[in-house]
Amino acid sequence: MTLIPRSLPSVLATLLLMAGSASLHASEPEAAKAAQPWTPATLRQTLAQLPAGDAKRGEQVHTHFMCASCHGERGVAPTLNWPHLAGQKAAYTAKMMLDYQSGLRREGRRAELMYDIAVMMTPQQIADVSAFYAVQPVPRDDGTPRPQAQPAPRDMDARLLVRKGDPTRLITPCASCHGVVGQGGSREAPALAGQNPLYFVRTMLDYQGGVRNNDSAKGMRVFAHKLTRGEIETLARYYADLPTGKK
Repeated sequence: MTLIPRSLPSVLATLLLMAGSASLHASEPEAAKAAQPWTPATLRQTLAQLPAGDAKRGEQVHTHFMCASCHGERGVAPTLNWPHLAGQKAAYTAKMMLDYQSGLRREGRRAELMYDIAVMMTPQQIADVSAFYAVQPVPRDDGTPRPQAQPAPRDMDARLLVRKGDPTRLITPCASCHGVVGQGGSREAPALAGQNPLYFVRTMLDYQGGVRNNDSAKGMRVFAHKLTRGEIETLARYYADLPTGKK
């Protein structure tokens, strides 16, 4: 029987205590080497070397590491602070776990917590839990509050950015990497359909401000830097409200 802890603070404290001893085993040279930025070639090679994932085993990993306390029982986050993982591409989830594990993602307190969890995971566990989230239904009507840009965003603006971009600012269409229905693209381009919009906004602002830098070819940093806050919030609403997402 799966037990869902009642107290989120106690869960986080437990996870941090569990991770403390595991974090000490990584030597400084190994950590420094692992945290080197990705290139498209090294990312492709690393993902190809991961073992095949199994969704049933992944559910056990999800339970063992108490992932539900932040990401929900089936990958739909119960709070505004965490991303939805349901329906996410397995390759993207695996890359994020590797980024946390190596220390490449350490941009804030949430990332620090994920680092402490990721360093305890084996490659097989990473592959399995990624497979588990990939087969979950894409979130629909999750109830997450939508950001309100000023002035109020227009849906057509989002569709234009997604499908055509903005040639006058050298902004490529979002769909060229993330798919026309937010289903995700090759390797690190995640599925965006149904994503928690507040997490989407925070992620884009992190890329825009240089706080987050784990994109292999600096593509998201360059893209986000050209957007206004209103455009980011418009895109967040658009993707959150997409009715479907094909994996």
